Amino acid sequence: MTTLLVRNARVVATLDDALREYPDGGVFCLDGVIEAVGPSDILPETADRIIEARDMLIMPGLVNTHHHLFQSLTRALPKVQDAKLFNWLRGLYPIWKSITPEMIYASARLALAELLLSGCTTVADHLYLYPEGCRIDDEIAAAQSLGVRFHPTRGSMSVGESQGGLPPDEIVEDEAHILRDTARAIETYHQPQRFGMCRLAVAPCAPFNVSEDLMRASARLAREHGVRLHTHIAETLDEEAYTLRRVGMRPIRYMQHLDWLGPDVWWAHVVWPDEDEIALLSETGTGVAHCPSSNMRLGSGIAPIREYIDAGVKVGLAVDGSSSNDSGHMFAEARMAMLLQRVTKGADALTARESLRLATSGGAAVLGRDDIGVLAPDMAADLIGIDLNRIGLAGAGADPLAATLFCDPPTVDLSIINGQVVIDEGQLLTGDLQEIVATQNRLSAELLGG
Repeated sequence: MTTLLVRNARVVATLDDALREYPDGGVFCLDGVIEAVGPSDILPETADRIIEARDMLIMPGLVNTHHHLFQSLTRALPKVQDAKLFNWLRGLYPIWKSITPEMIYASARLALAELLLSGCTTVADHLYLYPEGCRIDDEIAAAQSLGVRFHPTRGSMSVGESQGGLPPDEIVEDEAHILRDTARAIETYHQPQRFGMCRLAVAPCAPFNVSEDLMRASARLAREHGVRLHTHIAETLDEEAYTLRRVGMRPIRYMQHLDWLGPDVWWAHVVWPDEDEIALLSETGTGVAHCPSSNMRLGSGIAPIREYIDAGVKVGLAVDGSSSNDSGHMFAEARMAMLLQRVTKGADALTARESLRLATSGGAAVLGRDDIGVLAPDMAADLIGIDLNRIGLAGAGADPLAATLFCDPPTVDLSIINGQVVIDEGQLLTGDLQEIVATQNRLSAELLGG
């Protein structure tokens, strides 16, 4: 048995339902699981490893519920900087069709390291593009090398331009192959047990590049294997016009038609529901991955997060793909979620603690996990620490937790995942960051033609 004690923090914020916070607090862990949380003087005095967290805020690790890690190869491209979603995709598909397995691995390492440094400990990714022999195995290997808790989703595109879809025909896959490879990935990597480090999901990309047959077959496959379902839905009004034209239904009603609602389903974006559809999400337990920066970047709209929360819809936060944000900073995303709701609904529309709950326990609920997202006994030892003696938080001692969103969004000085220290004194321990960045830049230049 291995024990870990984090003690003497300025404050430990549990972000549990009661929002308990402990000045001069600590966390005691055994074999990657939290045993006790509270004031330091009531915790055990010895452990195999003791971390003195003086002047730190300790809180749960953040949960990113939707990403496209490979897109970190193509950030801030001039040709798509001012494009809406469909034109943005059309501009990038011809570049992405040349991505190699090495690029999938390297871009995943880079984007995951970026997320780790921004406080994220659990990451869901949506990989829907498999050119040049790429496999989901490539990004799973990257996540395993860094020690991040990972929810890879085996995405797919099967309807190309010749069939009325958006992507070029040469980058869509055969549907029978998609289903076979998805089953293979689940059987190889999925860890359904509590505290599992890798959990697979089935994720046809979107209504504008996947057939109705594949959507239905994917749902059957996921439910036969006991894994979750994920896709993009109701992201833009252009998507709504497309589904109305193609199948005569709004995107959410189309998903209902396909049996794509339920407690085992979560959707990215969901910017454009009506009142009845919000109620439907609540009634069925369907989750939402809110991507505020991406939605603003592409001019897609403002998702009704206050209405979702009030209706009891499960909501988590997500940075989305690194070409549509173009950042992977989870605290920045939580800040943006808080501020964006206030633009049209007033200064009290979403509080800092509500937004941080979306980024922690909210994301855990969306991913179907009862073992992450709060600091409490019998929860995973996934926690982060922020040294409060930094310029961006100076003068914010009255409420250090809220300061992480109201002030300069911080990087973390400490990150522990599954009881293992991944970041210490602000340094990534599980990878050579200089090499990760250099490799990414070399491969990005290669992909973009030098």
